Amino acid sequence: MSAPDPAGSPRPAARLRALLAATRTEGPLVVPGAYDALSARLVGQAGFDAVYMTGFGTSAALLGGPDVGLLTGTEMVDNARRIAAAVDLPVIADADTGYGNALNVHRTVRLYEQAGVAGIQLEDQVTPKRCGHMSGKQVVALPEMLGKLRAAVDARQDPDTVIIARTDAVAVDGVDAAIDRARAFSDAGADVLFVEAPTSERDIERIASALAGTAPLLFNWAEGGRTPPLPLDRIAELGFAVVLCPIGTLLAATAGIRALLATLRRDGTPVGALAGLPTFDEFTDLVGLPEVRAAEQRYA
Repeated sequence: MSAPDPAGSPRPAARLRALLAATRTEGPLVVPGAYDALSARLVGQAGFDAVYMTGFGTSAALLGGPDVGLLTGTEMVDNARRIAAAVDLPVIADADTGYGNALNVHRTVRLYEQAGVAGIQLEDQVTPKRCGHMSGKQVVALPEMLGKLRAAVDARQDPDTVIIARTDAVAVDGVDAAIDRARAFSDAGADVLFVEAPTSERDIERIASALAGTAPLLFNWAEGGRTPPLPLDRIAELGFAVVLCPIGTLLAATAGIRALLATLRRDGTPVGALAGLPTFDEFTDLVGLPEVRAAEQRYA
């Protein structure tokens, strides 16, 4: 583990390592997705122990567009930095394909660490990639991905930074090929294994059984995606250490905004929707205005 920071609390990456270790006795770590600093702050206020920066949500929030490889690494790092600054939680961040070859991955890992990220997710899709629950995916040759993972491991300046290796091979070459890739990812130094988008509980069972004992396993509870929505106790029974719920916050925000706009369009004012919203003062409290006011007084 890394040494504590000067204030005495462990670095975010060390905290994430500790959370992963605790899953052996306490069950899976449930990690909601966030697409910006505000949604990440709400995740923290809800009492979760870690937050996931979703690439799908980042693309939707920054571009108003789909997750099809349009965002650059710079844009993703900038969003990760804002999220990490907004919360006192370990941040796991989607880093897509690493934005190039193994040398680009090396730089990507350094930049994500500098942004304050504790866990970095890399996948084996070709560039441009697409959301793991979309059709038409392709994966790079296994040796290329192994080179990227070795570069990621070597690039870490904090040895506790968690490298999460994702394969999208289930949709391309089948479950057995995905399992073989995940084993190779572990041998290359990946800390957590992520087999994306199995489409049946039987396939999930096969993956969990075949990879048991290699490295902690991640289950992507992608809201509305291709993977069956298993209950948490079943996911725990299968031995998964991490459960991502990547886009629920994004979908909830979208539903709320649409409902408000429908009321405004119909009535000409939003008064009919206000009962279901935080008050102005409640909102300024949750985004930290009392702390700002206290700092103003302290430094006046």
